[in-house]
Amino acid sequence: MDRSMNKVVLVTRETRLQELIRKYNTMEQARFYMEHLGADFSDYLREDKNYREAVEKVAAAAEKYARVQRINRDFLPNMLFGEKDIVVAVGQDGLVANVMKYLNGQPLIGINPDPARWDGILLPYEAGQAETALVKTLAGNYAAKEITMAQASTRDGQCMLAVNDLFIGHRSHVSARYDITWNRAREHQSSSGIIVSTGLGSTGWYRSVITQAAGIARVFLKQELRAERLRWDDDRLIFVVREPFPSRSTKTDIVFGEIGESDDFRILSQMSGNGVVFSDGIEADAIEFNAGTEVTIRRAPRKGMLVVA
Repeated sequence: MDRSMNKVVLVTRETRLQELIRKYNTMEQARFYMEHLGADFSDYLREDKNYREAVEKVAAAAEKYARVQRINRDFLPNMLFGEKDIVVAVGQDGLVANVMKYLNGQPLIGINPDPARWDGILLPYEAGQAETALVKTLAGNYAAKEITMAQASTRDGQCMLAVNDLFIGHRSHVSARYDITWNRAREHQSSSGIIVSTGLGSTGWYRSVITQAAGIARVFLKQELRAERLRWDDDRLIFVVREPFPSRSTKTDIVFGEIGESDDFRILSQMSGNGVVFSDGIEADAIEFNAGTEVTIRRAPRKGMLVVA
């Protein structure tokens, strides 16, 4: 195996300790602040140590077989991935999902740096298994799961992908006002926002909303509601309107449904300000969704490729 012909991009993130030091300038000030609040600062130290050791173990394994480029997640929007790159993300599920949105068919290996601390459905490997995963992937002898993503796009060319879910609504807890179109049906709504979920995301935010609805149905209607769980590679998306409010000017007929390949699903903002569209819980990376902005939701044209054990 010619090492010079292979390239591994190793994506990392800041630990909680690194975030605290960046905020308070020094380790001592960070320690003082956290202990003043009654927090166990030693836990931050252990987490940071375990994470750094895991990253170095993965890097050492990768350097045996490929050129390694390290990148912090904050620089992903500016990263140009090569067609034949192999990408390794060391972190929690959220990091793997974040990385996946910037790839176009490249295999992605998710590494759990601290299995005793974190679970992760997108983290099939531990740091000690990284070499095995890399050798198989470099040889093209690996199994992978395709993951459907959602896409939100505006008429002015803005585009956002989601591995788990999209949120369309108001930035705060104020009701969002918008016009919603689902194929031939259209109505004006006021709600706490709309969630559009992929198959992978159907066990996350979407599931929480459905669980609440099921609890209400059980108490008041004496019925059991069971939501279908989509496969990770299912081409359908599911949308649900949170807390729709009926009034003289707003309707609540379009509150739940599927978005298939041929479905037309659009939302037109009627908010003067603070409207947003964000994906996978990352509010900092949002599209403004204010009056006159229309967003179209559909399945993304490309899928994620997660290497599995």
